[in-house]
Amino acid sequence: MRPTEISANGFVFGALQDGPPDGPLVLLLHGWPQTSWAWRRQLPALASAGYHAVAVDQRGYSPGARPDGVAAYRIGELAGDALAVADTLGAGRFSVVGHDWGGAVAWHLGGTAAERLHTLTVASTPHPLAMARALKGWDQRRRLAYVPFLRSPLAEVALTAGGGVALRRMLRLSGLREVEPYVAALGTRERMRGPLNYYRAVDGRALRDLQRITTPTLYVWGDRDPALGPAAARASGDHVDGRYRFEILRGEGHWIPERAADRFNELLLDHLAA
Repeated sequence: MRPTEISANGFVFGALQDGPPDGPLVLLLHGWPQTSWAWRRQLPALASAGYHAVAVDQRGYSPGARPDGVAAYRIGELAGDALAVADTLGAGRFSVVGHDWGGAVAWHLGGTAAERLHTLTVASTPHPLAMARALKGWDQRRRLAYVPFLRSPLAEVALTAGGGVALRRMLRLSGLREVEPYVAALGTRERMRGPLNYYRAVDGRALRDLQRITTPTLYVWGDRDPALGPAAARASGDHVDGRYRFEILRGEGHWIPERAADRFNELLLDHLAA
């Protein structure tokens, strides 16, 4: 596993990569508030199977990819970054793996750029249309009651004060054990602003762009995820026409790639090879 930088879409993205550069590309997209380090348990497993595995620090997280303005963080821009990274790496088609916000980007790619994808894998995050429907119900609205705070101008200050005390506490209470690399990466107002802009840039009009998913898809969800509930998770397959596998990890929460790495890696490698 080695660090690298990738110039794409007018930015420079930090990344971790592993495996043969001429192997099939698997692009891994992290969520909030994490970095490419979240995929440290997947990269070696993919490399051992012959894949060129690349985990990117997404827009707002990479120092060389922090544009100003909320609109720069809309989902279409984030998906465009992923396609541009694949272009830079010489991959006409690739497999995408996403978790949390990276999962939202992966679903968007599946619904707008199917011709570029070999496979689609998402951990935790439901399909956007399934989520939109679930948000009409009380349970999912309750689970995401923290989002208005993240969209507020106070969030950067509150989460990063005192060297990221609140960020560190939030991550630990959520069940994540190894948190210091994330606090180090995002523990200032300037570093946290872009990642929080993902929430501020949410625009329901992007849902109109989504076509039904035809790419072979694996969706893995933990039944103890506090933020993403069963209604949206179980309905995600309603938006997939291609081969679809929905796996529920009993007793697991939100941080599947890290907390359930062995099982997730097994499912991912089976999916890629199918």
